[in-house]
Amino acid sequence: MSAMSEQEKTNNIGVSAGAVTQPSAPAEIAGSGAFVRQPNRFSAFFGEAPGELPAEPGRYRLLWCAACPWAHRAVIVRRLLGLEQAISLGTVDPIRPPLPHADWAFTLDEGEVDPVLGIRYVSDAYRAADPDYRGRPTVPALVDIPSGKVVQNDYFRLTNHLETAWAVFHAPDAPDLYPEHLRGEIDALNEVIFHEVNNGVYKAGFARSQEAYEQAFDTLFTRLDWLEERLGRSRYLFGDGITDSDVRLYTTLARFDAAYFTAFRANRQRLADYTHLWGYARDLYQTRGFGDTTDFDAIKRHYHLSGHLSGQGNSPYGIVPLGPDPEGWLLPHGRG
Repeated sequence: MSAMSEQEKTNNIGVSAGAVTQPSAPAEIAGSGAFVRQPNRFSAFFGEAPGELPAEPGRYRLLWCAACPWAHRAVIVRRLLGLEQAISLGTVDPIRPPLPHADWAFTLDEGEVDPVLGIRYVSDAYRAADPDYRGRPTVPALVDIPSGKVVQNDYFRLTNHLETAWAVFHAPDAPDLYPEHLRGEIDALNEVIFHEVNNGVYKAGFARSQEAYEQAFDTLFTRLDWLEERLGRSRYLFGDGITDSDVRLYTTLARFDAAYFTAFRANRQRLADYTHLWGYARDLYQTRGFGDTTDFDAIKRHYHLSGHLSGQGNSPYGIVPLGPDPEGWLLPHGRG
């Protein structure tokens, strides 16, 4: 992995570069009206060197939301690699709690408290790690169970850490999602997928100017067209084996028709209108680790009912769309 990815460079210039000065403006909107995602605060690597985190089974709890694509990909990789017993899982409600700040709540658990960490909100673990933390408390977040502190929230690299530093704990039949001979190509494609697809839908959905929206819209669908062509030549992004890149692309595709097409105005066409991308997405959905961790109800409730940067949900009357029919994901994909 490179010393600093393009995603990290974007994060480093982040909100401080050209940020809107009006007090009512969301913190992650630049002066042009474009969405600029906040940087990740806890990005330590796993290893034995000073400052690195030990890869120690039973020590960490992975906090996630079933609606969140960034957290979903960590959960898919955890399942594919057989790390369920090594890293426990805490699940937050897809509906954000009614607080004056963005947060995630453990209202799905008995007593509305995480049963392992004993906390009500994800922000509790962030403040335990840094009492002065002022950013959004995000998922995925790896929490050190003994201390109750978040130690890793770098969604961009977390799956790579699980694929490499945790290899000794992988199941015997676990796939190699990050093969050494392809890492350079995977890293390069991951950068493109992040900027133009994973974060591209958010750039369209959170834009606060017509120009920023149209630029994000055009970039997103130009890249989806390119991926459609690429996936017309191979089963997965790198041939016949699933890699880390497939996991990253899948989590956006799984949310596309149910959320991004309407809630984020990414509406040139649906995923179901593509031949190869739609077949590819169904192929992955029908693979262990993908479909069995995909919760369309949580996805729709989050994106249509929860407030995002604006503090307002997309459905002020509390209406959750009934479609698309999830049975479509079980149709034969014809990609074997």
